[in-house]
Amino acid sequence: MTTETTIARRSSGTSRTRGRWRIGAFASRIALVAFLAVVGVFFALPLAWLIVTPFDANPSFAVRWPEWTLGNFASLAESPYALRSLGNSLLQAAGTTALVIVLGTLASYALSRVNIPGRGALLYGLLLLSSIVTGTAAMVPTFQLMNAIGLIDTQTGVILVMAGGILPTVIFILKDFMDSVPRSYEESARLYGASRLQVLTQVVVPIARPGISFVAIWAIVQVWGNFLVPFLLLRSPESQPAAVLMYTFYTESGQADLRLISVFSLIFVAPVIVIYLVINRKYGFRFFGGIKA
Repeated sequence: MTTETTIARRSSGTSRTRGRWRIGAFASRIALVAFLAVVGVFFALPLAWLIVTPFDANPSFAVRWPEWTLGNFASLAESPYALRSLGNSLLQAAGTTALVIVLGTLASYALSRVNIPGRGALLYGLLLLSSIVTGTAAMVPTFQLMNAIGLIDTQTGVILVMAGGILPTVIFILKDFMDSVPRSYEESARLYGASRLQVLTQVVVPIARPGISFVAIWAIVQVWGNFLVPFLLLRSPESQPAAVLMYTFYTESGQADLRLISVFSLIFVAPVIVIYLVINRKYGFRFFGGIKA
């Protein structure tokens, strides 16, 4: 057997191996695309139902071409508490977010700039406790505390409880953004006579604004969809938020009223989507520490 024949056979075998590898890689890509398509359809069906069903004269749990009508929105407008519940949700979300942003910014800046013993353990302890002691596990002592100080059936009590639940996570997240702010900026401001508060509000906060915006949206989402806290602390229907009021949309026979639920669900998710799109358009949510990349 000549050397040329051996080389030709080896080349032929290598070509076959490469061809099989390419076919296998192509088949793997097809399988991956098919799997992702199935997963995408699985997650898209609830969104399609949410968009289409509010305009269906005879809504059902199936996703289908609707019998177009605006009568479902008129039926929701007749509810005496629907619009008020959205206002209560806005009040709770705005109050909780403002409280956690102010306190979280001050606390995270202090932990970032002041070297205290056990600072890392304190941060991880706060995060761990906020994860383990969930709202369900802490609701009995929380209810007793709110009842003792007279904040049952008040928006103030709901805001304080929800702010206390998410504040440890907010501090943990914002500290990373505060750590990424160059200290040379603060030193330059101090040389020009700026106070510590002016350095925080005029130097640090503008640089860490993308992180603060992210935390604000996260807090709004946490409060907007919260059911347990307002359900336990609020008694009067006039003070219930949208997440709790949706629980009452049933017919006289005990069946879920899909017309009201679908319309109210569409209106319920709209503010969060709008806020996300506005913030995303401004900052893009491309972060590297506290500075936009």
